[in-house]
Amino acid sequence: MTTVAPADTAADQTSPTRPAGRGWPTGVLVGGAALWLAFTAAHLVFSGRWWLWLAVDTVPPVAFLLVPLALGVGAAVSRRRAVALLAAAGLLLGAGLGGVNVRWWQGGDGTAPPDALRVFSWNTGYWDEWGETEALYRVLRDADADVYLLQEYWYEQGRPTEETIGRLRAEFPGFQVVVVGELVTLSRVPVLRQVPVEPVGLPPEVAEAGDEWRYKSLRTDLDIGGGRVLSAYNVHLPVQLSPEHGPFDGDFYRIMREQRAQREPQWRALARDVADNPHPVLLAGDLNTTPAMGDLRKVPDGLRDAQYAMSSPYPASWAYRPGWPHWWRLDWAFVSPQVRVHSYQFGDARGASDHRPQELLVSLR
Repeated sequence: MTTVAPADTAADQTSPTRPAGRGWPTGVLVGGAALWLAFTAAHLVFSGRWWLWLAVDTVPPVAFLLVPLALGVGAAVSRRRAVALLAAAGLLLGAGLGGVNVRWWQGGDGTAPPDALRVFSWNTGYWDEWGETEALYRVLRDADADVYLLQEYWYEQGRPTEETIGRLRAEFPGFQVVVVGELVTLSRVPVLRQVPVEPVGLPPEVAEAGDEWRYKSLRTDLDIGGGRVLSAYNVHLPVQLSPEHGPFDGDFYRIMREQRAQREPQWRALARDVADNPHPVLLAGDLNTTPAMGDLRKVPDGLRDAQYAMSSPYPASWAYRPGWPHWWRLDWAFVSPQVRVHSYQFGDARGASDHRPQELLVSLR
């Protein structure tokens, strides 16, 4: 008797196929998206409030846009809704930290009147230290500004001399030269008053170290004609950490605590002086603060960022190394409501400094 063998069950019983989008790569995406969302939330809570977070504040602001967008691409590839939702939440939560100029196409406050002021603010870097002196003066002369707000006018070793001040006066005939510590304000329009903004509560060793350390804001009241006065604040806040020390070096954390103790009194002094000032205000300089840092909450009340007059969608002024992309905006200009900003841009330092200069055209309403 011939028997018919049953069909080959092994051929029919195929092993189940793993659904698309499963496996460890997707698990990594889900975990990464969740961690980034948690990090963004923590950043909003701790930045500007906890001194240890100053180290985290060095993250390039654009990361708050690029990371969730990259995760969104991963979500599309893996077809995982969880990744997409987490990435979208991270993007929405961190959108305001990314440093994007959402009004870049709108321009500033219209056509400038004939009496508008050209303002040039720049962290010049240490003077006469590395052979950039002539390049520095070329940048300054070519700016042809009415008001110069210059920061970091000092030497790494020693202090600028009277000879340096003399050259400044010779290079800018007809300008008033106001120097306090590391801050220099040059003005073609009359200076009615100069006020070094006095911080209260500095560590004693800092307060006694000299004007370069004590004064980080210089106010000059400028007579711009017709009985109108503009208060120009030249500002350079202390950097939050030292790039010479890494996180495995104990000095890294000590320096952050010390720098925080220097920054806070400067912020408070600036806010106090602006609040008591009856004149229109232009505040510009190197704040050593990025768009992602909570310290921007300490900008004096009533001032607005002048970047609405910029044509750049991602304004940035500082690169970690020469030739690297400018991922960070450390240099800022803020104005009170009475000040119109007709144009604003970051210029070219031409190798004379690691900061790009700020160039503004302003007038009073």
